[in-house]
Amino acid sequence: MTQAFRLAQGGLVDREAPLSFRFDGREYQGFRGDTLASALLANGVLRVADSLRLGRPRGIFSAGIEEPNAIVQIEEPFPEPMLTATTIELYGGLVARSLRGHGRLAGDPDPARYDSTHAHCDVLVIGAGPAGLAAAATASSSGARVILLDDQPRLGGSLLGTGELLDWVDTVAAELAAADETRVLTRTTAFGYYDDNHVIAVERRTNHLGAPAPAHLSRERIWRIRAKQVVLATGAHERSLAFADNDRPGVMLAGAARTYVNRYGVLPGRRAVVLTTNDSAYAAARDLAAAGVEIAAIADLRPGGGPGADGIEVLPGWAVTGVSGAERVSSVVLGKDGGPERRFDADLLLVSGGWNPVGALYSQAGGRLAYDPELGAFRPTGGCRQNLFVAGAAGGSYDMGVCLAEGAAMGERAADAAGFAARGIALPEASSPAGTPPVAVWTLPGGDPATQLVDLQRDVTVADLARATGTGMRSAEHVKRYTTAGTAHDQGKTGGTLTSGVVAELLGVEVGALGTTTFRPPYAPVSFAALAGRDRGMLFDPVRVTALHGWHESHGALFENVGQWKRPWYYPRDGEDMTAAVLRECRAAREGVAMMDASTLGKIDVQGPDAAAFLDRLYTNMISTLKPGAIRYGVMCRPDGMVFDDGTVIRLAEERFLVTTTTGNAAAVLDWMEEWLQTEWPELRVRCTSVTEQWATVALVGPQSRAVLASLAPGLDVSRDGFGFMTWRDTEVAGLSARVCRISFSGELAYEINVSWWDALALWEALAEAGAAHGITPYGTETMHVLRAEKGYPIIGQDTDGTVTPHDLGLGWAVSKKKADFIGKRSFTRTDTARPDRKHFVGLLPDGGELLPEGAHLVTGAPQRVLGHVTSSYHSAALGRTFALALIRGGRDLIGQTVWATLDDGLAPVTVTGAVLFDPEGTRRDG
Repeated sequence: MTQAFRLAQGGLVDREAPLSFRFDGREYQGFRGDTLASALLANGVLRVADSLRLGRPRGIFSAGIEEPNAIVQIEEPFPEPMLTATTIELYGGLVARSLRGHGRLAGDPDPARYDSTHAHCDVLVIGAGPAGLAAAATASSSGARVILLDDQPRLGGSLLGTGELLDWVDTVAAELAAADETRVLTRTTAFGYYDDNHVIAVERRTNHLGAPAPAHLSRERIWRIRAKQVVLATGAHERSLAFADNDRPGVMLAGAARTYVNRYGVLPGRRAVVLTTNDSAYAAARDLAAAGVEIAAIADLRPGGGPGADGIEVLPGWAVTGVSGAERVSSVVLGKDGGPERRFDADLLLVSGGWNPVGALYSQAGGRLAYDPELGAFRPTGGCRQNLFVAGAAGGSYDMGVCLAEGAAMGERAADAAGFAARGIALPEASSPAGTPPVAVWTLPGGDPATQLVDLQRDVTVADLARATGTGMRSAEHVKRYTTAGTAHDQGKTGGTLTSGVVAELLGVEVGALGTTTFRPPYAPVSFAALAGRDRGMLFDPVRVTALHGWHESHGALFENVGQWKRPWYYPRDGEDMTAAVLRECRAAREGVAMMDASTLGKIDVQGPDAAAFLDRLYTNMISTLKPGAIRYGVMCRPDGMVFDDGTVIRLAEERFLVTTTTGNAAAVLDWMEEWLQTEWPELRVRCTSVTEQWATVALVGPQSRAVLASLAPGLDVSRDGFGFMTWRDTEVAGLSARVCRISFSGELAYEINVSWWDALALWEALAEAGAAHGITPYGTETMHVLRAEKGYPIIGQDTDGTVTPHDLGLGWAVSKKKADFIGKRSFTRTDTARPDRKHFVGLLPDGGELLPEGAHLVTGAPQRVLGHVTSSYHSAALGRTFALALIRGGRDLIGQTVWATLDDGLAPVTVTGAVLFDPEGTRRDG
């Protein structure tokens, strides 16, 4: 339980709040403010995993989001895989284990809540380091709406790791918190930058609380932010160098070691060697030395060395030639130009191969990164683009004073571009001594290239890159895919530029000419749960029920899913299977009276002076000639002439129509209408509104339906002449305001009675009572399918497959020859849609009485040739046998002939018939 590597004082952790946790089965202690990585280091745990492909031991390499090695799985309070120990805030009761590049999803559902929200602002500042704070404070001073977000739990960015200017950070944080129009989001990572300054970020709201997290708060929240102006102050990532055994535990980025000392009060080792190409490692060496770490030597790859450090030996031009140690570094060998080598006992090797500006979001926004030889890194090509500004290290400015000045300047420019005048803010004094320019070094000579790691998580070595270039690959993108370099969760944050540098060396080209791979969202891993938010389970695909659902349940209905709706499938009585129940329901509809809940039919109110012209363009037949009070069946096609949907159009008034659609296509049809109105015909004065849930619909079907309706609607003339087919009336039914339509989807005398959703149960129960003397029977969707199939009425989506025209369905009569145009008309003249051997919609009578499986292939005799397939197949009470519907090539020319249906045990002969198998004369429709 002792924290042997924790400093007695210092750091930003709360030493009054100790926390116990378990890692790989052992119990340890840390403090509030630690990450899992810093707490492990405090307890002397450096090795955290073995590598994915090579199985080599790996230790903590960095201190932030760029970590490639320390991949862990949280086991409690809820399993979550593939997290970086450097970004997990420590909490009491945390249980985690190391991973070797693969995680395990939890077997139980995640109990936490996730949500999302939208936000708009004038200026969005991403990153709360010195440049970001200066930018946010300046923009906030203008009165603009400002959002500042950062992935850390507190503001400060790199200053938290250096210990500099923390008083200024606290002052600015307080000012921003007090500003009315400014919002500060900590623990929030911007991971996607899209068109028109649309930035997506994920906020970790309760991850750091563990089991005590309030259940009513979401664990993570997705922010969808639309900003007028954006300032990127995302900083820079330190990178490594490729040399033999550079992946041993104890090899760590120099800046990370500095962060562990200053931010967490943790010593990453006792005795260190430093390898660097730039001045930043000297500051790290000085801070570690002040904390008690013995710095054995600084090997500076620059011939003249760097600024020096009091009491520390600097070796200009020296490089690492060997690293020893198993569980962690035990010694480091340095050499220069093939001369005598020196061995240093050390448990820590700090490496700084340079700094890479974090250009991922800039690149996602369409910006171009160019190689800067003076920095030895790729940087944004300009300080700003339209509505996008870059400040500080994100743009390649590493001097503290310059970072602050750039941040303030970009914050002022962003506010000005958004229409606000910012006032100057006081910046702290920050001066850096004149430095020595860095050098760009990618690989160090000596050792086996197979042990010179470039991408630590993917185990990609210099040898792997050499094989890729040896096969002829010359593109960074090709090499990435060949070797998988940069494809892990860290997205090459420490190894991406290094990979380009090594490949450029192997090819003998300039690294700037080679370039980098493409940056794509997400910038950092995001959980699927956060992306889904509340759109999961019942909310991902909502279950919709009608106003009569409770009645159906209480009367034993079984349900099927139609679109998102639960629709009664059939109503079995004691001892009945599905076949018996459906046959009983069918007989009631054909011989007496039956009723069905048809409320799920899509209903769209179409209004406006151009409504008739609009519907003429959508439907294949003429709608504008329809008179108020009348109804017309219509078909919609896609531009390729294939059937999209069918239904009825009711003309309510001169400029108002009610369109009905199939249940499953209601949303798609409304979207289709809006697409054409908004993108192709914006000049049309039309409004479309879904009213599906406003109207409950009951289909009253059968020879006795007229008598039942007459008993409940004494004010309605229900006679054959008084209420003709395909007309509608507004009236009262059972004392309820209703719209009654003479529509039949069964071929029987039928009415569709529409009432307010709230009146549905009263209407249904009134029909049940009034029809009791006639044996009224409720029926479900299976019976509806049988009844309509006996009449040859197709179901779009079941009897069609996206390759069927109205003519194929035998609906040529519904295609106007008078209209100048409608969607799909031109396609009917194409050779393919006009050929005579297209599949036709026909009926089938199995010679042996089999119930054909839907989807069964239909073939000719010898030699066999596939003609089509069965689309619907049922038992029929009215026909006294089984029957089916099918799409068959040239099917109308085969009526009366025999084809064969494929069954599991062979072929069954079937006779091709017309699609209408019952009452082909239509005498039953009017009673």
